[in-house]
Amino acid sequence: MPDAATRKPAPRATRRHVLAGGGAAALLAMAGVPALAAPIGAFGPRGTRGFDHAAYDRLLQAHVRPDGHGYNRVDYRGFAASGRATLKSYLDRLQQARPSTFGRAEAHAYWINLYNAKTLDVVLDNYPVASIKQINLGGGGLFGRGPWSKKIIRVEGRDVSLDDVEHRIVRPIFADPMSHYALNCASYSCPNLAARAFTGANLDRLMADNAAAYVNHHRGLSVAGRAITASRLYSWYASDFGGRGRLKRHWRRFAAPPLKNALDTARLGDFVYDWALNDV
Repeated sequence: MPDAATRKPAPRATRRHVLAGGGAAALLAMAGVPALAAPIGAFGPRGTRGFDHAAYDRLLQAHVRPDGHGYNRVDYRGFAASGRATLKSYLDRLQQARPSTFGRAEAHAYWINLYNAKTLDVVLDNYPVASIKQINLGGGGLFGRGPWSKKIIRVEGRDVSLDDVEHRIVRPIFADPMSHYALNCASYSCPNLAARAFTGANLDRLMADNAAAYVNHHRGLSVAGRAITASRLYSWYASDFGGRGRLKRHWRRFAAPPLKNALDTARLGDFVYDWALNDV
């Protein structure tokens, strides 16, 4: 495999959306992508309890397929055949829990797992499907079509959507840009669905592992001709990473030496995203 600094991105499906660096901010403003939404303060963690994610951990180990080059695919067909009942049971238990009574790290892990497990559930309910954006549950939220704005989760007596979990709970309450490497939207260009469940104990390590895998994979970042092509994740949520001017500093934390060296003299170019399903 060519190194991360010089290899070109693989061909993208027609679902890819591309923003040229110069006009990205204006287009994103028109798209209505917010810096942050008002948090649901009732879900702020105020306790010391946790949650047992062992059942979900076993499902991930059974059905997430790392390809050996920094990308994790999901065996949805195998998941549908042998993991559906266990996933449904796990989601039921998650929704019966009270995350406001958890410790901070345990609550952060809880919401990440809830988001990812429910995303898997939505895809499996509609599988086979080429892209999660083809699953229209009555509103797509920030990205137009898709399942994100439908209130399909109930926690502590409150109905919430996947958008709520990401933009009104995880982002504002935990205020950690590394969360973007943990939340998985079932798409090729998304950071990996981790092959292990998040817990309070492994949270920081797994997010860092996912960050390194993403930054050093062409779907996250590549440099060619001194121009950086980056995932649209970094344009949508640049403010979470300290603004566009701090993106290179962030990438350098995780970049392997060839990519880190290339970033020194490279300029920010295009932002790209491929919504193709992260299927095997």
